[in-house]
Amino acid sequence: MEMELNRSELIAHINRQLANNFGFCGDIEPYLDITLERAQRCFKASLNKYYQKNEEEYFSPYHSGQYAVFLYYLANTIKRVGGDENLATKIYYLNKIMHSVDWYYEIELPEYWGVEHPMSSVLGRAKYNNGFFFYQGCTVGGNKGKYPEMGKNVILYSNVTVLGDAKIGDNVVISTGTTIKDETIPGSCLVFGHSPNLIIKLKDEQYMDELISHFWVR
Repeated sequence: MEMELNRSELIAHINRQLANNFGFCGDIEPYLDITLERAQRCFKASLNKYYQKNEEEYFSPYHSGQYAVFLYYLANTIKRVGGDENLATKIYYLNKIMHSVDWYYEIELPEYWGVEHPMSSVLGRAKYNNGFFFYQGCTVGGNKGKYPEMGKNVILYSNVTVLGDAKIGDNVVISTGTTIKDETIPGSCLVFGHSPNLIIKLKDEQYMDELISHFWVR
């Protein structure tokens, strides 16, 4: 993967941001290579022109969407390998400060997922799947101890809320401002409105593939 900063510069950049915000925090170097591998797999699936350069994946910490995804992966990688959770907590907090996102490092986001203007997004302990994509102001959270389950290629436009025992099928696009709570949504559809009065428009596979083809390499 081509990078705006080389490995040493990136380590120094992140450690400096952590030190400036929280004082001495530790060193992200032991977790960097796994994190970069995860970020590369994620970016490889994206059709966003800023995620590719010279026909290969590209990462810049100065692209805020990329960097928000990277910081999630970094904190989550530390958790996965049994590393310093105090450091993971501060990286999670740094992501909040820099990008106004709440993506806790214990949630498990998939191999590839994406964002566009992700400010004010909150992702809870749902089950996420490849192709998950969301815009600003989206919330995925619990209700009465239950959390949503997302199929593949679920797209949330701005200010969507998905709560509780919601089950979303594959290839679903959820319209701006929609609220889904404790409902089952079939695959291959568009969703509008607010639970319990949702409008669900079933579409054929070709129609949904065309919509999703704007987000992911098919």
